Amino acid sequence: MKKMIWIAAVAFIAQPVAAQPEAAHPAAPHPTAQSAPVANEEAAVRAVLAKYQSAIERLDASATEHLFTTDSAIFESGGVEGNYSHYLAHHLTPELKEFKAFNFSNYKVDVRFEGPVALATESYNYKIETKKGEVAERLGVATSVLKKLGGEWKIISMHNSARKPKGS
Repeated sequence: MKKMIWIAAVAFIAQPVAAQPEAAHPAAPHPTAQSAPVANEEAAVRAVLAKYQSAIERLDASATEHLFTTDSAIFESGGVEGNYSHYLAHHLTPELKEFKAFNFSNYKVDVRFEGPVALATESYNYKIETKKGEVAERLGVATSVLKKLGGEWKIISMHNSARKPKGS
């Protein structure tokens, strides 16, 4: 079960908190009329990440496939998990069924744009409690690459990792 908690913990660390996130780096100057479209795009990227995180905290990722491209790639802790559809069916859904709670805190994200893609670098803390009462607390980081397709931002790649807090 401890291995399952660790695998699940790493699997879910790329999720933002539903509250207004803080930037991982110093804030940019106030938006100008020229940068307003970029601010709108950044908000849209953050919204995709927030929807995914919210589903994980509800322990129900059944309606999250639309957040990812069909050819997405999921990586965690040195492993290749395949595309999101495979990951959802064979990894995420079975593990969520074993949890009583999954909560994120201290979320920070930095979003930047490189040509047609958005790069989101996230850091956070999370706590998982299994139905058997086991608890895992971790520090997590993630990098997600998103691309706008059909007018919507979608995750094309997600890579996450975690570690125990110092003193644990």
